[in-house]
Amino acid sequence: MTDTHDPQLLKGVLSLLLLHLLAEHESYGYEVVQRLQAAGFADVLEGSVYPALTRLQREGRLATRLVPSTSGPARKYYRLTPAGREALASGTDSWARHISAVDTVLSRPLPASAEGS
Repeated sequence: MTDTHDPQLLKGVLSLLLLHLLAEHESYGYEVVQRLQAAGFADVLEGSVYPALTRLQREGRLATRLVPSTSGPARKYYRLTPAGREALASGTDSWARHISAVDTVLSRPLPASAEGS
């Protein structure tokens, strides 16, 4: 069975996931997609990753370099900038607060189901 994720939830956290993966080590776009899929996001496609990488680069959070490839065109490798590291730290803190708030609500006991109410 393939795990799927709510596209809207994933859209909201994709940038944070990309920043974290690229903080681990620089990667080219398709490799980032493969790393996301290996981490359990099997439904993440290149069509959502590449625009997010481009946006993060435009925002100054990622830098790139072209590396020649023996099997085709040069690959664009992405790595975090200092602004990207700050965004990762801030986003990670924000995500932890979000998880805590959601868990607080979802861990509340539910009343017994009352038929006809």
